[in-house]
Amino acid sequence: MFNTLAIIFPLIFVATAGYISAARSFLTAEHLSGISRFVFYISIPAFLFVNMSQAELSKAVSLDVMLSFYLPVIGLYLLVLGFYRCRCGQWSISAIRALGACYSNTVLIGLPIAMQALGKHVAATVFVIITFHSALLFLLTYSFAGKEQRVTWPNIIRQLVINPVILAIALGLLANAVNLALPKVINEGLTLLAEPAIAGALFVLGANLHHYQIKPGIKSALTLTLLKLAVLPTLVYLTATYGFALAQEQTLLLVLLSASPLGVNAYLVSKQLQRESATLASTVVLSTLLSVVSFVLWLAVLSS
Repeated sequence: MFNTLAIIFPLIFVATAGYISAARSFLTAEHLSGISRFVFYISIPAFLFVNMSQAELSKAVSLDVMLSFYLPVIGLYLLVLGFYRCRCGQWSISAIRALGACYSNTVLIGLPIAMQALGKHVAATVFVIITFHSALLFLLTYSFAGKEQRVTWPNIIRQLVINPVILAIALGLLANAVNLALPKVINEGLTLLAEPAIAGALFVLGANLHHYQIKPGIKSALTLTLLKLAVLPTLVYLTATYGFALAQEQTLLLVLLSASPLGVNAYLVSKQLQRESATLASTVVLSTLLSVVSFVLWLAVLSS
């Protein structure tokens, strides 16, 4: 238990520092807006591009690993979509809630947790997995929600292309594929921009938790949180263990990624589609807070 808490505590410490800074008004909304824009539009894209372009993807790519993660994700998405479609009769609400049950905060929380628990060598595998994560789930959500809201394919593609996470990963993947060697000074500059990405993202996440409310859509948020933190990682564990017989480290890595809380980008998609934004905001807060318990349990069980 001590080792498990030692893995998670530094990340909680940084997020708590962000929460306290916002709660005590040490940082104003304007300050946080500026920090957020730097982190999400500059530092994180630089971090993703540098690491994706330099990762040894040939050693990290595994069809069994990809299927062990994505089959449960897509399967649960479609099940939740179908359930709420039958219950409420609206594609847009159903698609947003399905996104809330399946979209993991892999970059800001899953990646640092995995690296803390398993070592930096797992980063390449994580980057391969998250390459399609946002693009796939956002594409599904826009497609199903578009049945009612007349969302056009050009607009869907545009939203995916301008997403800084997807764009950085795509460019890093392209640079890796063509073996692009950037000038040393540029590479060092990008590396400096990338260094505060993880700490900055956790700090901003903690600060934003102070501003999100839990009460709106609390019942639906609890359901989505349970699906996100318990059902999805269980399905991933069963698929990885009994479906593809992955090694223990690979299984733990996939479970940690799938047990990550709901990412803020899912909330932004709901705001854009003007559906279920209160529910997803509550789910972001609840799943982030309860993910501490989820991570401790999964690490304790699978590391033993």
